[in-house]
Amino acid sequence: MSKIIAIANQKGGVGKSTTAINLSSCLAEKGKRILLIDMDPQGNTTSGFGIEKSELQKSVYNVLMGECPIIDSILSLEYPDMDLIPANADLAGAEIELIDFEDKEYRLKTPLEIIANDYEYVIIDCPPSLSILTVNCLTAADSILIPMQAEYYAMEGLALLINTVDIMRSKLNENLTIEGILFTMYDGRTKLAQEIVENVKSNLNVRIYDTFIPRNVRLAEAPSYGMPINLYDHRSRGAKSYASLADEIIALEENDGKE
Repeated sequence: MSKIIAIANQKGGVGKSTTAINLSSCLAEKGKRILLIDMDPQGNTTSGFGIEKSELQKSVYNVLMGECPIIDSILSLEYPDMDLIPANADLAGAEIELIDFEDKEYRLKTPLEIIANDYEYVIIDCPPSLSILTVNCLTAADSILIPMQAEYYAMEGLALLINTVDIMRSKLNENLTIEGILFTMYDGRTKLAQEIVENVKSNLNVRIYDTFIPRNVRLAEAPSYGMPINLYDHRSRGAKSYASLADEIIALEENDGKE
């Protein structure tokens, strides 16, 4: 059985694509078979692996539109145990085009069911909005991982996202769970960051990962070289943090399986 994790936050700039890329790569490095799906029209996850978006023959857009079988959209990456379904600017048009489909909320879930069990983890990078594309991601997912910064406005966005998850459970995916909250770009030296973390712990019955992702120059540089951080600089704080997160997710999954 595969585990399908949607990485989502309607607030942009929280490290969503960075987490999708580097968590996937670190899980693969630990021997897990990974499919990464880029559902963000910006295509940052796609370009983060050095793929030229304008040259794509097939993308997730073609899958959503029913123009190609999902297996034809999969790119085998240079890294062991990792495949990618890429995205490009075509995906932006899907927001409007999907309105005409009766099954518009299931355009990802239905084809994904065909191949999901070929992988141990399917990681979906969602758009930074609560759109029909995001609804497709959450309909297909088993759980949602929420990256967020330890800032005041992030708290407001988190409450909205949790409410969206509740609506998704009642309408489209009753089994959707919150995998956990991942604090990104974290600077524990600031009082505000510490207070935000404590606030979330005190007021929300949601798992907070023990791993915090720090602000890290090497982590910011890696996408410009088309490489995940563990291959760009495995000794950096960013690489060690995402490796730790991968270990944490694997351990939690193994413990859940024993219950």
